[in-house]
Amino acid sequence: MENVSILLVDDEEEFVKALAERLSLRGFGVRIAFSGEQALGRLEEQEPTMVVLDLKMPGMDGMEVLRRARKSHPRVAVVMLTGHGSDRDREEAMRLGAYAYLQKPVQIDQLVRLVKDMTSR
Repeated sequence: MENVSILLVDDEEEFVKALAERLSLRGFGVRIAFSGEQALGRLEEQEPTMVVLDLKMPGMDGMEVLRRARKSHPRVAVVMLTGHGSDRDREEAMRLGAYAYLQKPVQIDQLVRLVKDMTSR
């Protein structure tokens, strides 16, 4: 989709590179960060349309990135993505302002639908 940029944040390099390639093939502009700290830097460089953010990462976790991103970039939609989440994590993420909360492995079509829904608002 033209003019839609997505920042993918995950410490699992192979996963995030494969997801980035699949989204790029669908016409999205994609940038990658491998840590929470790197994600916040990328947000300052260029504000994306959406951030797809892993919950569990070494160092700064996804919840802390979500907290900070919502303060400094309130218009950016943040989708939490996790392989180890709980109902409590989901509730906390949504309370902090996440647009959606998805479990790994994520289906590319599900992510594309979320982007389309979010950009049509």
